[in-house]
Amino acid sequence: MSSETVNIPFVRLAKRESMDPRKVWAIRIGSIVIAILLGMLPMFITGNNPFKAYQIIISGALGKPIYIKQTIKIAIPLLGCALAIAPCFKMRFWNIGAEGQITAGAIAASYFALNWYDKVPSFVLLAIMFIAATIAGGIWGLIPAFFKAKWNTNETLFTLMMNYIIIGIVSWLQGGPWEGRKGSQIIPMFNDSARLPVVFGIHCGWIIVLVLVILMHIYMNYTKHGYEIAVIGDSENTARYAGMNVGRIMMRTMFLSGGICGIIGFIVVTGANHTLYNGVANGVGFTSITVAWLSQLNAFAMILISIMLAILTKGSNTLQTKLKVPASISDIVIGILLFCMLSCEFFINYKLIFRPRKTEIKEASV
Repeated sequence: MSSETVNIPFVRLAKRESMDPRKVWAIRIGSIVIAILLGMLPMFITGNNPFKAYQIIISGALGKPIYIKQTIKIAIPLLGCALAIAPCFKMRFWNIGAEGQITAGAIAASYFALNWYDKVPSFVLLAIMFIAATIAGGIWGLIPAFFKAKWNTNETLFTLMMNYIIIGIVSWLQGGPWEGRKGSQIIPMFNDSARLPVVFGIHCGWIIVLVLVILMHIYMNYTKHGYEIAVIGDSENTARYAGMNVGRIMMRTMFLSGGICGIIGFIVVTGANHTLYNGVANGVGFTSITVAWLSQLNAFAMILISIMLAILTKGSNTLQTKLKVPASISDIVIGILLFCMLSCEFFINYKLIFRPRKTEIKEASV
């Protein structure tokens, strides 16, 4: 008999086939508890009472009707953008260009807001702005999809770089053709006819986004297009074997994604900002990725996640003013909470298998 020593990794990663739903929720609840405890550390370090800090975050986001309205206004673009990127991520097409697609839609809507406000009635103007923003966002999303389908380019880098191109265009418009007072580098505020009407104290963009939630749920789960997206996400080769035109489906899905982002750009400039500037997307395109992943691409779950992130964002702003902590501390607390909640999904989908570093394998000698 002879023996041979084989080096085996101490820990091995394996995908779980399934997990008891009770364990899934136990992990998620546990991650939230850990996140809250870890989030206390920055407060301790800065000499503040962490329990008071959390109380201020909640009261700053939900303590008064005006705070609630502001929180909902933050949640609206987050929810809409998460809905936009969901079909792409389901297809495993990594659309990191939502910021640019929002901005493209905002530019298109702003053109008509600035030039047509006195030519057509308000409801007609808003409809034109809505359609223009949808088409502009869709085209901006279609460009990287075309290159991916034609030449298999890297969609992550392509969509990311396109963000900076469109933001640069807005900067040029601010200081050039659309500049208001000369030298101000500011685009004029929209006329009242180019602003979304208010419903229950909030611009009606929240109604548009809730309608999109229902439509996206139906599209992803009960249509042929949604089925094709799911098949491509599982395996492009399987989709091709089944006779699907993968490139065409990619372009169609990215046009849809960009179009919805364009709608969010329309909502932001007509409902919240009432003007256009180069930071119009305000990081929503990146934060919405977190919303999409935490919700597992479930349209209705995105509502809760968007509201949660909006509460953290609005509450952290109050934390800065009441406790006089730096903005970076608030960002650290939010980052810790998000990191823990995202990490829990790793342990739900994967398991760690521990083994000794060295194992003796005995083989019979010939």
